Amino acid sequence: MFLPKYPDSPTPPPAHTHAPTDQAPVRRPTPQISVSAGAVAAVLVGGVVLTALLAAVAVTTISVAVAAVVLRSMLRDQRHR
Repeated sequence: MFLPKYPDSPTPPPAHTHAPTDQAPVRRPTPQISVSAGAVAAVLVGGVVLTALLAAVAVTTISVAVAAVVLRSMLRDQRHR
């Protein structure tokens, strides 16, 4: 009942089957992408401008935070007198 069933063939199947060798893949020509100097300059200028704006926002935020702390400190001193 639980005995394994063996194949009728007395010879085992080959361990390695020979597959046909792949030929070199066909190379398709890729489209040429031309990047002009103007486009590169525009990207660089845009990056510099965005970086400068981000730095200005950061400096403004820090300045406002420092001013708020100073004003709060001054108002707290006035209330205690």
